[in-house]
Amino acid sequence: MTGLYQGFLQWDAKSHRFMTSPTSQPIVRVTPGAFLTLHYRLTGPQGDIINTFEDKPATLSLGSGELSPALEQHLMGLADGAHTTFQLAAGEAFGERNPAMLQWVPKQLLATFGDADASYLLGEVVEFPAPDNAGKYAGAVAQLGDDAILFDFNHPLAGKAVSMEVHVIGVL
Repeated sequence: MTGLYQGFLQWDAKSHRFMTSPTSQPIVRVTPGAFLTLHYRLTGPQGDIINTFEDKPATLSLGSGELSPALEQHLMGLADGAHTTFQLAAGEAFGERNPAMLQWVPKQLLATFGDADASYLLGEVVEFPAPDNAGKYAGAVAQLGDDAILFDFNHPLAGKAVSMEVHVIGVL
């Protein structure tokens, strides 16, 4: 018998050896570049951040940037059908907080590139165009000043411990 199989072994009286049942399938494991369909729950200090268990499962391509490399590393080697939970230490999943990612943005600049009449609230997330207009990035309002607003461009879970529960539904 070659490879790993899931299913039942049956004794073959003619050959005097164990054989896999006809319905056995090779165990498929998560590898770099794999496409996965899975349910997952990402939990931070305040509870669930993302939870697909109550809705449609997610389909992800490993290595495409949809998950952090640390989260992807914990998925490597899991078998099709696996259901597990793992913990990531503070900063492991989304990096440490970087003080350089706190930036004061003049209100005049915000009015020029956005809504001149907009008002901002602490904790509010604001999207900004990337310098090359190839995408967007987001910052959370950290402090309101008279002429400028301090935005925090760190990932919201940077520097925090997280837990991830996964149920691998399919691996390609």
